[in-house]
Amino acid sequence: MTGAPAAAATPHEAQATAARPEASVWVSASAGSGKTKVLADRVLRLLLAGTKPERIFCLTFTRAAAAEMQNRIRLLLGRWAVEEGEELAASLRGLTGEDPDERTMERARGLFAEVLDAPGGLGILTIHAFCQSLLGRFPLEAGISPHFQVMGERATDEALAAARDSVLELAHRGGGDLSAAVEDVTGLVGEEEFIELLGQITAARGRIRRLIDGGGGVAATAGRVRAELEVADGETVNSAIAAFRARAGEGMEALREAAEALAAGSKTDVERATRIAAWFAETEPSEPAFDDYAGAFLTRDGGMRARLATKAVCKAMPEIEDILAAEARAVFELVERRRAIRTADATGAILVIAEAVLGDYERHKEGLALLDYDDLILKARRLVDEAAPWVLFKLDGGIDHVLIDEAQDSNADQWAIVRAITGEFFAGAAARETLRTMFAVGDEKQSIFGFQGAAPEEFARMREYFELRVAEAQLRWDAVPLDKSFRSTPAVLRAVDAVFADDGVREGVASGPVSHVANREGQAGLVELWPPVMPPPREERGAWEFGAREGAEDEAPAARLARAIAGRISSWLRDGEILASAGRPIRAGDVMILLRRRTEIVDHLSRELKAVGVEVAGADRMVVADQLAVQDLMALAAFALLPEDDLNLAAVLKGPLIGFTEEQLFDACHGRERMPLWRALRERADSDEAAGRAVELLRDILRRADATPPFEFFAHVLGQMEGRARIVARLGEQANDPVDEMLALALDYEREHPQSLQGFLHWFEQGRAEIKRDMDQGLRDEVRILTVHGAKGLEAPIVFLADTMQTPQAGRGLMWGRAGPGDGEDIMLWPPRAADRPALARRFADDDARRQDEEYRRLLYVAMTRAEDRLYVCGYGTRRSPPENCWHRLASSGLEAAAEPFGFDSGGGSAGEWGWSGEGLRLSDPQEASPDRSGAEAPAAAGDEALPGWAGDDAPPEPAPPRPLAPSRPEGHDPPVRSPTGADR
Repeated sequence: MTGAPAAAATPHEAQATAARPEASVWVSASAGSGKTKVLADRVLRLLLAGTKPERIFCLTFTRAAAAEMQNRIRLLLGRWAVEEGEELAASLRGLTGEDPDERTMERARGLFAEVLDAPGGLGILTIHAFCQSLLGRFPLEAGISPHFQVMGERATDEALAAARDSVLELAHRGGGDLSAAVEDVTGLVGEEEFIELLGQITAARGRIRRLIDGGGGVAATAGRVRAELEVADGETVNSAIAAFRARAGEGMEALREAAEALAAGSKTDVERATRIAAWFAETEPSEPAFDDYAGAFLTRDGGMRARLATKAVCKAMPEIEDILAAEARAVFELVERRRAIRTADATGAILVIAEAVLGDYERHKEGLALLDYDDLILKARRLVDEAAPWVLFKLDGGIDHVLIDEAQDSNADQWAIVRAITGEFFAGAAARETLRTMFAVGDEKQSIFGFQGAAPEEFARMREYFELRVAEAQLRWDAVPLDKSFRSTPAVLRAVDAVFADDGVREGVASGPVSHVANREGQAGLVELWPPVMPPPREERGAWEFGAREGAEDEAPAARLARAIAGRISSWLRDGEILASAGRPIRAGDVMILLRRRTEIVDHLSRELKAVGVEVAGADRMVVADQLAVQDLMALAAFALLPEDDLNLAAVLKGPLIGFTEEQLFDACHGRERMPLWRALRERADSDEAAGRAVELLRDILRRADATPPFEFFAHVLGQMEGRARIVARLGEQANDPVDEMLALALDYEREHPQSLQGFLHWFEQGRAEIKRDMDQGLRDEVRILTVHGAKGLEAPIVFLADTMQTPQAGRGLMWGRAGPGDGEDIMLWPPRAADRPALARRFADDDARRQDEEYRRLLYVAMTRAEDRLYVCGYGTRRSPPENCWHRLASSGLEAAAEPFGFDSGGGSAGEWGWSGEGLRLSDPQEASPDRSGAEAPAAAGDEALPGWAGDDAPPEPAPPRPLAPSRPEGHDPPVRSPTGADR
């Protein structure tokens, strides 16, 4: 039994310690240090040790990660099944570090079949998939329908929109708390902000539901808000002002005397005296009157004035400063109280609206036996928290080993489920009768999913919790740090360490120094920080000069940066630039461009890369309706519904489905006067071969429009009418992704709506569905453009950070925080305006800004550590000075001591052209080792020679020939998942 952190002299020893099956292990790993390999190794060693596959439960963060883990393990088990003698012994020796006996080798050969035959197979699932299978096993105990279905994102959005509309219609009819609440809120905000507020309510529906249910209902929850703000029941702004005005006693008399003294002073003194006198003259004081009075004591931003009387007045009445200062404090306290009252009233109104919207939404789901993705987590947590003992007994009896991947991204609800699953692992005799372990691997520096509830402090808190439980059971516990990177070159890692060496930059990123050890010593690396692209100075121009700009320097800075990046990549490919560490020319698939957010630079990058002939995979997300191939199909469907729309018909004729040339379209349209284009086209059909073919095809379309379901309609166009072949011939293979997604959406629509083509077009245009594309490990030879969130777990030899000068904006609307002693409980506030924020709301805002800034810097860590060989830090700005805490400035400050300055020129020419120049920073290492990338992999284990991707988190194999990039399925399109005990959903 061991309770101390594991000390390992080499990375191989550290990874072997983490994979040891007899201990519970907590792995704190840096980027590229082999987390994925360790997780897979541990599963394999558990299987070799005799654990049945169905008794291993591994939680991963994404479906892609779960599938990748399954495939890796099955591939290796398949090889073990056919290896013989010393070959198999060498594989097992690499995994365990020990010479295997014959019994172990025999078990290794049989594991492939055992995993295939196991009920449910290996339990490697996402948290949502596990919760779905859990609820499917115990629906009655969870209080849900046994035949429940999980809603996709589109169905969820539709149901929430319908609930909002229903509630607003009900409020419009008048009467009741709901109507009053809507009237109060709409009186405080404009139409757009009200719509945004409703969107925030639906986005935070799970948290709001927990708040209301945990508080005992809307009234009780609103009462708790008032109590936290120290606002009495029934207290209003007017009553607080009236009570303030009704004060009596010596203080008021002294204030009157002070006003008289001020009236004999300077102009400023007289103005203050006039305000005070007007206030005393009020018989029924109002808010405007109080605001005027408060102006005598407070500044415009609400602070107390530094001087309340001139020196002459103070000399005439020495005590006047104390009198006015006391009144200023009283006025300030009332202003603060008014903020609290307004916030309490507004929050109460929002809770009423939220209860109505969410109640309508819940009734919709219950009526159709539906659950959304939030429900899966919340109901599973409630099930394991409140379930009958036998439910927990059934769970406990099916799982012996729990493994958590990307543990830093798990939120409190997910950890609660894990705690329930492992509740009996380390309790009583059960802890010693059967080997049962807990394993988690994560990196607090890479916790970037705060919008999903993830927080680095949860990672640390859960480590302490499980370490204590294991120690109490007197079992083995190992805390294993992994800090050696198998991914990046020393130059890249030195840059990362230099940027995060500053205490302020490291705050909230890591609890200790950020220090990486490179495994790829002697391999060439390069980090460059380019000077930012800034807009030109404003020039005074006459009215006649506007619209006559000619210089390309007037282009948006984002466009100029995109052109420079595209030009640099194009020159590498054209000149055959060598990637020194690999000893081969750079390929397009080696390059990844990372963005913090999807902004206008995405389109600029795609356009500029295509303009110079560089293959580009596009962005990791695309709006289906914005794709040309889909727009062509939608135009054809619109023609089928309204042939008289001449402009739409012209688009169909010119598109790939018909393929008219400019001349053919002109001939069909010219000289027809007021005749509809469809009629003119039919009249030309006999004399014009192209028109005849078009009319024949379009008549077929018209015959099918009214009687054919949407999916069948488009399938016929794409199949029998050869529409897909025509579209691909015109737009390329990349058109297949959005077309396939559009067909999938047509099927979704038919399952939940009447089968109407017109209904589908309206539904499709309103939904703005997105493809979430799987930008896997560069297996297609194309430049990838991703957000940093989308690139989590990926890597590339060359990485550009393109938008490094923008920072996250402070949120507005609903505010969340903790109130009460200790950690307190969740509480929600809604100050209608920033000026209405009471002290508690300001604390919430400050806490949120701090957390947001910390996550912003963690995002920078993730972005920089995606680079294997080269990292380019770029940026574009506006006429405003860039924020001090933006990525570009943080990188520049950190690299100043580690890098050398160099003269940068974008290659765009001198003034008047699009280029720019300046001083950049460069950190580089020459190639010293042999260029075979042998140092890029982790120590060999269990046949790693065929699995080079096991080197780091997700290190890629050498790029394969191009293959089609399958579109990721939208939420709700998962194949059936299996629970660790075999239950299917």
